[in-house]
Amino acid sequence: MNGIVDNKLKLYQLTVIFSLLFSLMGFSYNVWRMEITEHNSNVRTASFEVLLELELAQLEQLVYAAHYDNDTELGNPRVGWVKVGLIEDLSSLTNDQVRLKAQNLTLVWSEQWQQMLESEAASMEITAKIDLVRAEIKRLLVSLN
Repeated sequence: MNGIVDNKLKLYQLTVIFSLLFSLMGFSYNVWRMEITEHNSNVRTASFEVLLELELAQLEQLVYAAHYDNDTELGNPRVGWVKVGLIEDLSSLTNDQVRLKAQNLTLVWSEQWQQMLESEAASMEITAKIDLVRAEIKRLLVSLN
């Protein structure tokens, strides 16, 4: 009789241990999944802020207004500095590739903003970097799971 009780007790203990391990694994996976989801959400939000709030498009418009229209109001370099700074700040919430492209955009902007009024090459170089940031953000958004 003791053997039957001991076997049932061992089976019960194994069931409890297995249930506990299974629930811990499930909880750990859930926490990990929530972390990934939150990270992806932050990346999406930052990316959409750059794309949808039209920071890149507004910067591109600013370059075109400055170069092609000689409009110092719409093509104001100080506004451009703000846009470039915001793009670089938001890129820190994305990934390394977008961050790198945004830093390159900032570098090119800092080197070319004074020539963008007169030089088509300067304005084209700035807009090429804007297009690279835009393309990298699109790649990042497609890659998110």
